[in-house]
Amino acid sequence: MAPRLLGVAVVQLNFLVNTYLASLQPKGSLTGIALALPLMLMPLGAIAQSVAVAALPTFSAQVARGRLDEMRSSMAASLRGVLLLAVPASLGLIILRKPLVALLYQRGEFSVASTELVAWALLWYAGGLVSFSVVEIVSRAFYALHDTRTPVMIGVAAMSLNLVFSLAFSSLFARAGWPPHGGLALANSLATTLEMVGLLVMMRRRLGGLGGRAILPALGTAVVSAGCMGVVLYTCVGYTGTLPVWLVVLSGVALGGIIYGLLLIFFRVPETRSVIRMITRRLWR
Repeated sequence: MAPRLLGVAVVQLNFLVNTYLASLQPKGSLTGIALALPLMLMPLGAIAQSVAVAALPTFSAQVARGRLDEMRSSMAASLRGVLLLAVPASLGLIILRKPLVALLYQRGEFSVASTELVAWALLWYAGGLVSFSVVEIVSRAFYALHDTRTPVMIGVAAMSLNLVFSLAFSSLFARAGWPPHGGLALANSLATTLEMVGLLVMMRRRLGGLGGRAILPALGTAVVSAGCMGVVLYTCVGYTGTLPVWLVVLSGVALGGIIYGLLLIFFRVPETRSVIRMITRRLWR
């Protein structure tokens, strides 16, 4: 149990490192880091953690029966679903970060300058949402295989890299005249990306493959569709300067979701047919 707790807690441990370093930086850095991370963790919990928690019993049952081929297929399906949701969520969070922060926090002593500080950190945290999401799935696949050592070792290595990256990027950001706490968020995202790569490489060796033929097309479709969505969303947000922030956020989420969903239907992504059938059945009932 202890290695599992440590493996799952790596994200929080990295955040503690960032919190300490942010406390040594200019005024507002600690607040920017502390308030930006929960905004990234909300879609992470809704998308990746919920899928990972649901998938773990399936992985474990398949391992117990010795059906690693089935587990590989299940993990590929889980990763497909997570990627199709995490990629647009990451881009949408980047584009809507300022109105979202203003909507949730900007009142009283929390000024426009405070919003800029939080949005700056959120920009770099959101870029790592896909990596955070994949780590949630793959780490639990290791637990199903009764291997707690591998994710812990890779997680500890990622935490060490996070410390090195945090010091390096903070210094680079400060020299460039940027708020240095953004470097802490970037370091966290980059370290998690390297952790994701390490976990995927080791899992590929364990299972003799990852089902790349199922995962890569979904990733390509998600990137293309999210890119088109992002162009439209970014253009529309540029014309909403006089609108209330709540309307900007709600309309942005709705518009982005509609565009992305229509593009997935256009590209004939199998998951969209399943969702449409489920919605149709419930409406019919």
